[in-house]
Amino acid sequence: MFDLLKTLLEDLKLRGARAKPDLSDERVATAALLIHTIAVDGRVLPNEKSALRQSLSRNFDMTAEEADQLIETARRRAEEEADFFGFTSVLKRSLDGPGRAHVIELMWEIAFSDGVIHEFEDNVVWRVADLLEVPQAERMALRAKFAGGGDS
Repeated sequence: MFDLLKTLLEDLKLRGARAKPDLSDERVATAALLIHTIAVDGRVLPNEKSALRQSLSRNFDMTAEEADQLIETARRRAEEEADFFGFTSVLKRSLDGPGRAHVIELMWEIAFSDGVIHEFEDNVVWRVADLLEVPQAERMALRAKFAGGGDS
């Protein structure tokens, strides 16, 4: 009985920790960068919001509710930060080269989720890739993966 109660409490503690990410968590940093990507053109479309939730759920193995909570935490954090350096610093400390490139891939996926790449979105991904030290050739190869041969 004691072991069952202990297991239940540990499970609740783990779920609570997972649902409330630390502000310096790589999930918050990634989500904040994705939010910047979809908001930089001055409009956030429903399909972009949906793509954001799906991307976070898939990449961080979260439920839709957990992804929504992460989005809200990241949105608040993104409003507090004047630039991308804080987020990219977290990612540089916690991710290796392929992991940082994956963040750029997610940014392109979100940027192209409305079917059009805006020059501001392109600029955000370029600046973040530079801060994350993702080589230009890799950044462009990841862009081409979502561009489908042509875009505006």
